[in-house]
Amino acid sequence: MPLAIGPEGLEGLRADVGAARLFGLARSVVEQAAEQGGLRLDGREVRKSVRLATGMMLEVDVPEQRVAQVRPRLVEGMRVVYDDADLVVVDKPAGIAAHPSLGWEGGSVVEHLVAAGFEPCPVGPPERPGIVSRLDVGTSGLMVVARSELAFVGLKRAFTNHEVDKVYHALVQGYPDPMSGTIDAPIGHARTDEWKMAVDATGRPAVTHYGVIEAVVRATLLRVLLETGRTHQIRVHMAAIHHPCVGDLLYGADPRLAEELGLRRQWLHAVQLGFEHPRSGEPMVFTSQYPADLAASLDALRID
Repeated sequence: MPLAIGPEGLEGLRADVGAARLFGLARSVVEQAAEQGGLRLDGREVRKSVRLATGMMLEVDVPEQRVAQVRPRLVEGMRVVYDDADLVVVDKPAGIAAHPSLGWEGGSVVEHLVAAGFEPCPVGPPERPGIVSRLDVGTSGLMVVARSELAFVGLKRAFTNHEVDKVYHALVQGYPDPMSGTIDAPIGHARTDEWKMAVDATGRPAVTHYGVIEAVVRATLLRVLLETGRTHQIRVHMAAIHHPCVGDLLYGADPRLAEELGLRRQWLHAVQLGFEHPRSGEPMVFTSQYPADLAASLDALRID
């Protein structure tokens, strides 16, 4: 399956790194394509280490592989907060994936958008069209999906260059000291669990900024800003400083507190998303209220 697009915003990167970022592919998939002669610049086969330059046309022949199918289906609780010909912004409920994947039987943002008539841009792997960034299944809040090639390239570039304002609220166990700070620790796959991430010196750079909004009984509500967008980044970094998100059992949260609050997922919500529109350049900012389960558990700790 050939994918082709201009690599503006990725100048200077290796062809394999640029292709992986631009098309949302695993590096191993791009490397396999390169080994089979399927990595090209301006129509010519190149090695994966060749550097990208402005104006080049980057192409990847994605090797045949088993992929998840997009099955159009509406998702209860999904809310479209903005849409135009280039992009759509959704308020994602917890329990929903960004896109379908092998082994996942639940709903997804992509499948909801297709069913609702908001066709995502077909650039990228077929199971995740238009996806420029993701939220964990258990994380609720705002997420943007590209509907045009121009938006896909522009938003990918903006995320890569840290030009997107992503604000999260996280309720964490205990009381962080200091009350505001920066966690700069690389993240990679945990060696003991394929579904888990961990702070790892050999991982990818990850930077998280946090500040206290409110202290409640046994927990603290934080405002969190991300410089990078690694898988499970906030959850991993909070656990690394011994203050996991309330309800996040995968990363060491107290199951008794989660049970007491009736919370069945991590207390983490994407409350604000800001970026420049990729076509008009107009600043756009969206906000989201806490869903019922997060609001109720926070209120319970305030009352306690």
